[in-house]
Amino acid sequence: MTKSNTLNKRHQNILRATIKHYIATAEPVGSKTLVQEYNFSVSSATIRNALGQLEKAGLLYQPHTSAGRIPSDGGYRIYVDNLITPDDQIKQKVEQYLNQKLAKESFSFETLIQRATQILANFSGYIALITLPQSFSNQLRHIQLIPASAKQVILIIVTDSYQTQSILIDLTQSVLNEDSENEELLAQELQLISNFLNAHLKGKNLTELMTLNWQEIDKQFVHYTEFLKNLLSQLQEYLKSSIATPMMIHGLSEFLLQPEFSQLQQVQTLLHLLEEEQDQLLPLIFECPVNKSLTKKANIRIGSENPLEPMRPCSLISAVYQQRDIPVGSVGVIGPTRMVYENIIPLVESTADYLSEALS
Repeated sequence: MTKSNTLNKRHQNILRATIKHYIATAEPVGSKTLVQEYNFSVSSATIRNALGQLEKAGLLYQPHTSAGRIPSDGGYRIYVDNLITPDDQIKQKVEQYLNQKLAKESFSFETLIQRATQILANFSGYIALITLPQSFSNQLRHIQLIPASAKQVILIIVTDSYQTQSILIDLTQSVLNEDSENEELLAQELQLISNFLNAHLKGKNLTELMTLNWQEIDKQFVHYTEFLKNLLSQLQEYLKSSIATPMMIHGLSEFLLQPEFSQLQQVQTLLHLLEEEQDQLLPLIFECPVNKSLTKKANIRIGSENPLEPMRPCSLISAVYQQRDIPVGSVGVIGPTRMVYENIIPLVESTADYLSEALS
């Protein structure tokens, strides 16, 4: 019993109520509290039994033997994915407020982002982050692949502003011809692929390279499909981490009042990440939804789903904003895992929509 579709209606309702109560109070939740405050029309013993089953499924846990239950990261994940509906009234309220307070023609886009970050922090009560947009003129002028060794090639990217970036690409498997270990033949083959890439990618914005997907490849290049996929994957990771994007941050003081962050060491590591290591944080925030078929625009990372250690006690909700359907920046909120997800999701999405509209 680890997914919502394996939970019966009663278990879903009890899990939802437990999480909602914990979000509101930051106190472990017991069966007596649920009986008193929620109309389940069942006995305390029945609820105790359900809480025990939810704990066995890894969705709740007890911080102490005699305490009530607290949601696990897995419990929050089911809650967010299946047991809540984002508040449309919040979304409408934020959209109206942004339009009233931020006259797009009155100031620069950087100032617009700064004010939007302040508004998002005030509405959420958590840390708000918005990245400045990528350079719109930073388009691809030329690509060249040259051999570095039998196991690696160097990808050189030249932009229209004549900035040059070089990326060392690992050949993790035999994706080129078997006789490509011959240095001269490898150079010829890489030149052929370079010509193909230039024909397809020249003039594209660098941020477009992060969303490319080879659906069809010329028959001549079918053999290189795996190599191109590997190349694109490594290129995307490099661009995510290497493109410098300043980030506006507001809401630290309110965030630190949350009871989860009473320990100084925990606070210091998070502050260090926000102030000194934004390059590590950027790939988490500037991320397109994994499942494009979903109507949800926001990405949600809960607790241990965050790869960075200082972020493990937190949840990150983010959404990209766009210019002409190209992701150019991102809006994010960092809060404790005990955040009001149904309010924060529409806050983030509305802010991203507003910035997309402002850019267009």
